[in-house]
Parts: sequence; structure tokens; C-alpha cells
Amino acid sequence: MDARLAFYGNPVGTRFLRSLASAGKVVTDSPLPAAVQELVKIRASQINGCGACTDMHTKDAAHAGESPTRLHLVAVWREATVFTEAERAALELTEQGTRIADAAGGVTDEAWARAARHFDEDQLAALVSLIAVINAYNRVNVLTRQPAGDYRPGQWG
Repeated sequence: MDARLAFYGNPVGTRFLRSLASAGKVVTDSPLPAAVQELVKIRASQINGCGACTDMHTKDAAHAGESPTRLHLVAVWREATVFTEAERAALELTEQGTRIADAAGGVTDEAWARAARHFDEDQLAALVSLIAVINAYNRVNVLTRQPAGDYRPGQWG
């Protein structure tokens, strides 16, 4: 598969991605646990059908020590017993925040309350920011049909 647009080499695309990367760095440097960050990126990317981001974040998570079992079960986290309650709350918030158009009510108060039980305000701010950032990356990659499969851990930074 070939990309529709060389977005990553385009001057406008490059400036946009630099800004998006800066926003992402705020989250990376936040107190939100790294494992939660990768799970959120993987789940949003799966929902959005973003092969490039799913490839990247599953490989980065594996490289960081995430178990193959947990990586294989992210898509079915509700039925899996391998995630903590905090991770499950983050995954639920990710799904609802990614699928905003699918539900008239958006993110439920119950999903927010579950996340708020496990994360402090700084972590919640980072979680919300991360959901927004990964959804932006997903949309760029899906719109431009970025290919997946060749990513190497650490390739983009």
C-alpha cells in the first residue's frame, strides 16, 4: 500500500506534526503511567483502524516490556483478566472519547467517575490530552493511508 500523500515530508504536514509531537511530549512527561499511555494509544488506534499507529504502539509497548498476552487482548479488554482496574478505566474512557459520534451522550459520567477513582487531576488531564493526540495522529494516518508494518521501536524519537 502506498500513502496518498507524503504528509510526513510535506512542509505544512511537518510543521503540524512538530506541534502535535510537542503536545504528545507533554503527555509522555506527565505522571500518567507509561503502560497506560501505550494501552490507550493502541486501543484508540485499533478503533480508528489506524494500521500505522497500531503497528508503532504495539511494537513500542513490546520493546518496553509489555507482555504479548496483554498486547493481544487490548481489543477485548472487557473480557480479559490481565488489566488492572485503573487500566480498564483508562481503556473505557479511551473508547468513549474516541467514539464520541457513536453515542449521543458522549463520555458517560460513570466512565469519567471510574477514571477519576484511579487517576489524580494531573493524570486525568494527561489522559484526556493523550486521547486527543492519538486520535489526531490516527486521523492523519488514516486520511493519508500511511502503510503499516515497517516501524522499528524508537524510529520516530
